[in-house]
Amino acid sequence: MAHIIVVGNEKGGAGKSTVAMHVATALARMGHAIGVIDLDLRQKTLGRYMENRLSFMQRHSLSLPVPEFQDLPEVDRASLAEGENIYDRRLSMAVAALEGRCDFILLDCPGSHTRLSQVAHSLADTLITPLNDSFVDFDLLARVDPETNRILGPSIYSEMVWSARQLRARAGLKPIDWVVVRNRLGAQQMHNKKKMGEALAELSRRIGFRVAPGFSERVIFRELFPRGLTLLDLKDIGVQQLNISNLAARQELRDLIKELRLPGVDANF
Repeated sequence: MAHIIVVGNEKGGAGKSTVAMHVATALARMGHAIGVIDLDLRQKTLGRYMENRLSFMQRHSLSLPVPEFQDLPEVDRASLAEGENIYDRRLSMAVAALEGRCDFILLDCPGSHTRLSQVAHSLADTLITPLNDSFVDFDLLARVDPETNRILGPSIYSEMVWSARQLRARAGLKPIDWVVVRNRLGAQQMHNKKKMGEALAELSRRIGFRVAPGFSERVIFRELFPRGLTLLDLKDIGVQQLNISNLAARQELRDLIKELRLPGVDANF
């Protein structure tokens, strides 16, 4: 059975597709067979990222590690059983197409609540939730008292993850390893960092996730997307001397892969 990684939350702009592409490409570079599925049927950011990568490689005659991309297949509604959801069938078929030959399957969810996202979360062995280091994004996980910052209870996304966990438990599957990734950390926001860190630490104990470091806000990520590249590709395209910012970003990726604790993955890549 392939290990299923789901990258999801219910808010756009948190860097889900950037995290998804970098995690998938890092695993491919380590020799793991990995397939990716983009569940955002409207924006298709991860799918576009993959298209850009293949186009760049062809244009420059390069051979780079590439995850296998799988589209959701079309399904004839007449073939559905009574009460069967068409998106459930399409996702099941896409996963089945990759499962026999992949060590990992990564599902990139849209930044909104959809049927596909809901079902994907129930399939997750590892769930990665990128979160901007802001209480605006924190509200996705929990409701907070505005005066005291005391956590009042879980919010909509946490409740969806809880439902996914219950479905897996009833099916006899192992629990989801939920990793909340603090993304777009700003170097000058020390007070906010401290408050966010404390709030996440308290909430993690209450609803059961781990906190991992993500990517700082860097121009390099915006520059890589049009070419379909990741931080690990820079030397392969002829960048001989990485600047300090690029080296720091590569280390952030290594730290993230290590914190994910994926089965059979050497954290010292």
